[in-house]
Amino acid sequence: MTSYNSDLLRLLDERGYIHQMTDAAALDALAAKQIVPGYIGFDATAPSLHVGSLVQIMMLRRLQQAGHKPIVLMGGGTTRIGDPTGRDESRKMLSDETIAANIASIRTIFARLLTFGDGPTDAVMVDNNDWLGKLGYI
Repeated sequence: MTSYNSDLLRLLDERGYIHQMTDAAALDALAAKQIVPGYIGFDATAPSLHVGSLVQIMMLRRLQQAGHKPIVLMGGGTTRIGDPTGRDESRKMLSDETIAANIASIRTIFARLLTFGDGPTDAVMVDNNDWLGKLGYI
């Protein structure tokens, strides 16, 4: 078992989240001396998330518990265009209103697990449609 100096890596290791990583010493040193932001992206195709997202959600929670900044990246823009899934049929197109409602619903789920606000370690939720929508391709 590796010994870590940062609360973040120590917590993740204790909880069994770490299997392997690149340059653990550098991340450990950085997390021990400053706030480290971390993000995970989620699809907005439904008003709730699949159980398959639980590990990622808990990673964001552990990140915040260790004094760092979680960023929840909602895929409002990518939801509009779809992801390559290997399926023969295309993804059902959702209206802007439905996507916005899905994101709002998902935010309430995250609000139970993360503290949102303006503080240095408060979680933020961003929507990739805020920048992808400006490209004029969606």
